[in-house]
Amino acid sequence: MRALTYHGSNDVKVDNVPDPILQEPDDIILKVTATAICGSDLHMYRGKIPAMKSGDILGHEFMGEVVETGPNVTKLQKGDRVVVPFVIACGSCFFCDMDLYSACETTNPDRGSIMNKKSLRSGAALFGFSHLYGGVPGGQAEYVRVPKANVGPIKIPLTLADEQVLFLSDILPTGYQAVLNTGVGQGGSLAIFGAGPVGQMAAASARMLGIEKIFMVDHHAFRLEFARKTYGVIPINFDDCDAAEFILDHTDARGVDGVVEAVGFEAKGSTVETVMTNLKLEGSSGKALRQCIAAVRRGGTVSVPGLYAGFIHGFLFGDIFEKGIGIKAGQTHVQKHMPELLKFIEEGKLHPNAIISHRLNLSQAAEGYKMFDKKEDDCRKVVLTP
Repeated sequence: MRALTYHGSNDVKVDNVPDPILQEPDDIILKVTATAICGSDLHMYRGKIPAMKSGDILGHEFMGEVVETGPNVTKLQKGDRVVVPFVIACGSCFFCDMDLYSACETTNPDRGSIMNKKSLRSGAALFGFSHLYGGVPGGQAEYVRVPKANVGPIKIPLTLADEQVLFLSDILPTGYQAVLNTGVGQGGSLAIFGAGPVGQMAAASARMLGIEKIFMVDHHAFRLEFARKTYGVIPINFDDCDAAEFILDHTDARGVDGVVEAVGFEAKGSTVETVMTNLKLEGSSGKALRQCIAAVRRGGTVSVPGLYAGFIHGFLFGDIFEKGIGIKAGQTHVQKHMPELLKFIEEGKLHPNAIISHRLNLSQAAEGYKMFDKKEDDCRKVVLTP
């Protein structure tokens, strides 16, 4: 089959690779009908994620048709059309029993040995996302093996097109969970740092949930303008002003009720931070987090769906304590949110496909990565079809 494979920093290409086969009794084989390039994929594309190997198949946002099932698969059959969550969870461990699927302690047993930290031995495996997360081949391919098929994939009715539901795999539940984690309710105020796909889905979710005032911070004008037109956000270009100060000036100097940090560890920081990160002297830039801490009101919550790794200097824990701020972070418990979000899509309350800007064949995947990475042609989101 054809699949998009990793060969080093800024080097991905479509190769011919062996077809996937069933390995466990509860596996399925999926014929991929649609897949997407995620902002998290760009971290690997740029060579920022450790434990990547040449030839790894990328991609964790995908859907398709079931073409083969293992003998223990009870919830799906050949011909079913499904969306697959990027988190691989067993459904029955200590954490899965609490609906904390991204903390599953059985699907990624090797992380501790890679990180040399016993405290990190658990946490769910992810599709197409480095051997820190299990090294499971991803879905930017013609076919993919899906483990734990009784727990993850959700069946899609024929009335919905692929593009309407594809983002149930990651960015829609990630943006939705990020907003829920802030605790901001109807009539409240929210700031979203990062106008990429997750930030856009957070804005869509916030608007659906009745949050009244939504600020969005970025420096790509086309992203901010799309969010303003589509979700009614108040756009803030951080190249033009201090975003936190702007938010304070427009919230009676209190700050917003909650903040979503949808940027992650590659946030544009100071020269010192950039040098330290490039020299591997620190794991992440803390610029966006510091802005979030400054922009949220006392007693508010900062929700962090953006990917972080390692340690950060200049982390303002004193401000967190003094303001009584809550922090919620981590990978998304996708399986928990998928059924509810599918219902919202069916009812016309959510239209996640609105963010798609480019549609390419799988053979053009490398071109799609470059375009998305460089923000060329006002690229918001790329969907690939095999």
